[in-house]
Amino acid sequence: MVGIMPKDIPFDTIVKAVNADEEAAVFVLTHFSGYIKSLSTRELKDDYGNRYYLIDEDMRAGLEAKLIYSIINNFKILPA
Repeated sequence: MVGIMPKDIPFDTIVKAVNADEEAAVFVLTHFSGYIKSLSTRELKDDYGNRYYLIDEDMRAGLEAKLIYSIINNFKILPA
C-alpha cells in the first residue's frame, strides 16, 4: 500500500480498515493527512505584524484520533 496515493480510497481498503486492519488504517490516515494538517493550521502574528503558520499538534492528533475512532466504531458500509 505504500506509494502514490490514489484520488479515492479503494473499497477493499475501507473494509479492511473498518475491520481493524492496521495497515489499512494507516493508509486511510495517510490519505487524509494533508486535509487534517490544513484543518490544524493556525496563523500567528509577531509584534511586528509578520504572519507565521504552524500546525497545532494537539488539534492534529485529536483529529487523527477521531478519524480512527470513527472508522472502527461508527463507520457503516451500505450496500451499493
